[in-house]
Amino acid sequence: MITFVKRGILTTIQDAGRKGFQRFGMPAAGAMDQFAMKLANVLVGNAPDTEVVEATIIGPSILFDEAEAFAVCGGDLEPCLDGQPIENNRAYIAKAGSLLELPMAKSGARAYIAFSGGLDAELKMGSRSTYMKAGIGGVQGRPVKDGDTLGLRAQKVELPHLPGRYVPAGFGVAYSSHPTVRVTLGPQDDLFSDKGKTDFCAGDYTLTQENDRMGFRFSGPDIESIPESDGNIISDGICFGAVQVTKGQPIVMMADRQTTGGYCKLGCVTSADLPLLAQLKTGDACRFRFVGVEEAQALYLAQLQLLDDLAKHLDTPAIAGAFATAHAAPRKTSLREFRVTVGVEVFDIQLEELD
Repeated sequence: MITFVKRGILTTIQDAGRKGFQRFGMPAAGAMDQFAMKLANVLVGNAPDTEVVEATIIGPSILFDEAEAFAVCGGDLEPCLDGQPIENNRAYIAKAGSLLELPMAKSGARAYIAFSGGLDAELKMGSRSTYMKAGIGGVQGRPVKDGDTLGLRAQKVELPHLPGRYVPAGFGVAYSSHPTVRVTLGPQDDLFSDKGKTDFCAGDYTLTQENDRMGFRFSGPDIESIPESDGNIISDGICFGAVQVTKGQPIVMMADRQTTGGYCKLGCVTSADLPLLAQLKTGDACRFRFVGVEEAQALYLAQLQLLDDLAKHLDTPAIAGAFATAHAAPRKTSLREFRVTVGVEVFDIQLEELD
């Protein structure tokens, strides 16, 4: 069992979300950063979509009542075990009586804590994800409170096999406070002018204070509609990452989004890049870039394959380390970056001076 000694700002239980219920008006919910959730689970021997603790900005303090393997992935909330700093992206074993603390976000916004075997949280509609507006999943359908307890489900990997499982920072996703986020066009991209599409990809968009698990409102260059459009449509379905435009500004719909909406949608953030958005804090900026559907699908499938391949290597730490390092995102250098716009196409160019 674990006890939440301190709750943090917004700490909930999340998994991959409720699949197949949006047609009944039930939002999917689930982890905001699905890659970090899956990676943490793989590190402790769970199925990738097993429920985890999602901590936001200021995380919880968790007391272990029994020995348990865990891993923290996603944003760096400066995790400590029994007062000693520990690393993200590494499996640890906590002893009975150990205290895990995530005091403050140093980088990123959300951390994910996976426990070997998973958590005995409320199961509703095939998911343990907390959806607060309906009061279902997780711990009584709400964020955790000080003193809440959760049981631990049976571990699937013996504890001695877990220490040493790790991946380096940047594995799979290159988190940044100013990322370039890829977007596929549609379904109402025809209701925006060529200028509007060009401007959407040409400037920075800053995350405003109006951001939560439902959606992220950005502020930046106006996105021009065609004269025939008033910005509204007959309500239709909304997917994770849909880019709605209202009053010329984008709102990206996130994990707790409503099931339908009546604003025009310029595009949808690729599944592979949703983790980049999930780790933004108020005041962080990003840029958007259009890609085709086939490229978006290939990016996401490659991400899933990376996790699958990692799971096959993890029981041999030396091999796993080499594999993970080879697939880590490259460190940023002092490259000079340019953006060139030709019609509605935008090209990012990097130049590095050679000796």
